[in-house]
Amino acid sequence: MDHRHDRVPFGPRAWEVTFDATTPAELLRDVHTELLDLYLEDRRSDKDHLFEDPTAPHEVYTPLLTRGWSHSVKTDGTQTFLPPEGLGGMNHRYATTGSDGPVWRAWGGYPSEPHWQARFSAGAPTTLAAAFAASLISIEPLHRAVKQIPFHPRPHLYLAPAAATQPPSQLPSALPSAPHPVGRAR
Repeated sequence: MDHRHDRVPFGPRAWEVTFDATTPAELLRDVHTELLDLYLEDRRSDKDHLFEDPTAPHEVYTPLLTRGWSHSVKTDGTQTFLPPEGLGGMNHRYATTGSDGPVWRAWGGYPSEPHWQARFSAGAPTTLAAAFAASLISIEPLHRAVKQIPFHPRPHLYLAPAAATQPPSQLPSALPSAPHPVGRAR
């Protein structure tokens, strides 16, 4: 997804957000929802949050820190946030002069072999990175088949039992009982 300023087709990009094909759908949904909200807010007002987002960077990483993520800062102008189990992370390049790389980068899995990555370029609304980070630390249960989960993070997951179906309320006595099946047995 990229956004071109002043709606000039094929002009220079103002900013860009990229996701790997294996980025979890829930993360994509939350970023796209926030993007739509920004767009609709801009249409209803005289603001231009898609190009002049007032969101401060700490709004992206404060929720990570409150969930126990570690924080390290390097002298090259980057800071890295890692979850307690070390499977994934988020990197913020706060010194952006003379560099074309992403301002925000997130990954799932080990940093040396990520399963997915997301990148937010300079100029991308910080609100989108904040929505991504909030989704990343969400504790809302996800439905996954075992084969959809890479092997090495499995011991770090909490498996919740599937929601049991509620027994039907007492059926009215006027309904006839189901006939016994005729023919093959299971």
